[in-house]
Amino acid sequence: MEMYSSHINKLIEELAALPGIGNKSAQRLAFHLINLPQEKVKRLADTMVEAKANVRYCKECYTLTDREICPVCANQNRNHRVIMVVENTRDLAAYEKTGRYEGVYHVLHGAISPMLGIGPGEIKLKELIARLKDDVDEVIIATNSSLEGETTAMYISKMIKPTGIKVTRIASGVPVGGDLEYIDEVTLLRALEGRVEM
Repeated sequence: MEMYSSHINKLIEELAALPGIGNKSAQRLAFHLINLPQEKVKRLADTMVEAKANVRYCKECYTLTDREICPVCANQNRNHRVIMVVENTRDLAAYEKTGRYEGVYHVLHGAISPMLGIGPGEIKLKELIARLKDDVDEVIIATNSSLEGETTAMYISKMIKPTGIKVTRIASGVPVGGDLEYIDEVTLLRALEGRVEM
């Protein structure tokens, strides 16, 4: 038996399909949206459509941005000779919150996972190698400490080592299996400062 009308059920279904939103949260959000004034719902919907239409990859680091080059890559005060490799834009944002990292980033948009059919070609690895043709002194690998993150780190290390560029890995103040986006700034900063050469 359907508890709600088809429009409400469809809205709940769409919201529940979002990551991290369960059925109860979807119901709560659906009723919240329905009870909002029409102009607020329209503004939210328009903002989502505009973001989808205008957000793209930065041409240098592949983070998400609404410009050709993201603000980090465009900043001439950053050290463009040090590149931190992260799995996703949320990890980049976590390191930026520390306010202490002065290099630039490279966002892979995933990690190697043979179990899920994600190989090196499905993430932004060839783009990383292309960036190494510029003057780069160090590549800091800051992938998650999961099996996929470690596999990706080892793969990147083996690819870069022959070039003579220093390759380091963030220290393991980050708990095994922990996602960087959920870790506090102090732990991230200690992991960065305690990085080890691979």
